[in-house]
Amino acid sequence: MDPSRPPPELIDDAVAEILLRLPPAEPEHLFRAALVCKPWLRILCDPAFLRRYRAFHGAPPLLGLLHRLGPVFDDAPVLRFVPATTVPAFPHPGSNDLSCRGALDCRHGRVLLELRSLSGGFLVWDPVTGDRHTVPDPDIWYFAESAAVLCAAPGCEHLDCHGGPFRVVLLCAEDSRRDITLASVYLSETGVWSETVSLPTGNIYVQAMRVALVGDEIYFVLGNGDCDEIGIGVYDWARNCLSVANPPPPVAYGQCVLMAMEDGSLGLSGIEESSLYLWSRKVNSVGAAEWVQCRVIDLKTVMSVADLGDRARVIGFAEGVDVIIVSTDVGVFTFDLKSGHVRKVDNCEAGGYHSALPYMSFYTPDHSGLSSLARIH
Repeated sequence: MDPSRPPPELIDDAVAEILLRLPPAEPEHLFRAALVCKPWLRILCDPAFLRRYRAFHGAPPLLGLLHRLGPVFDDAPVLRFVPATTVPAFPHPGSNDLSCRGALDCRHGRVLLELRSLSGGFLVWDPVTGDRHTVPDPDIWYFAESAAVLCAAPGCEHLDCHGGPFRVVLLCAEDSRRDITLASVYLSETGVWSETVSLPTGNIYVQAMRVALVGDEIYFVLGNGDCDEIGIGVYDWARNCLSVANPPPPVAYGQCVLMAMEDGSLGLSGIEESSLYLWSRKVNSVGAAEWVQCRVIDLKTVMSVADLGDRARVIGFAEGVDVIIVSTDVGVFTFDLKSGHVRKVDNCEAGGYHSALPYMSFYTPDHSGLSSLARIH
């Protein structure tokens, strides 16, 4: 061995440190690095390196948006996956399948789809691995619903949830009495739904919008058909109980999005005229909660007036990366709250989107192989 040449393991360590810093939101860099040479490919496919990579970057990147064109109760919606990065457009299970009515939630690497067959039920889909699991309908009749799909693996940090147990949380209005809100949980390990709990919520009922997960509590939007009255429901899945939180500030009436804030509080965003308002629900030492306005952003300073139009509204939020999803007259944009960067991700006109679900996951060679990554180009 030539003593003038450095030990190969030291070179590998240096390369690994460089590859560790490739941005996860731009997976084409991982693909190109894997093609450089076999040692680099070996590093990128090493499970130990991939664990370090995910821990180093923290929250998974926003890979794309799932949405359905058309009204919420449309029986024949157009279902789409819109990439927000250079990943392939994952084939949506419902894009050519009339048995799927649309996506209800994206979380922990999984997508929850609602089925429209006679037996009803749901489909839990992993776009990266392609895994699919059907979930039966609970034994209840419901009118309007929201839902969540959650990783149920003990001690999981949710940086790379693929496979393993999951739970589906259904929140809905009772079909015969819309003033009654129902909740139930399905656990994949047992294959059964929990006992249904109920709560009177008056003349507002569950809205088909993405929920916010804060600790063991799931927050969801309550409203009526005209959106002139709004409330927030709370479901504690660990204790299987429902309650109602104090209502959001008036600026959020109409289209609003719930979200989990970095400090562990419940957040809310909404647009009034051309300003984006961010609120946080703070709970004091005695358990009393109040809404505190934490930010106001004049969208005209970060978006052109032509892009903003007259019908701008918040339709989604990507937790962990602090990205707001905004629908305007000319398309859909992502707005990074930390950097202020704005990016147009879809040309869909305002009104086509009711709600956009952010799909977040690491997209690395170990899951899809180089043949799949090659489809990026």
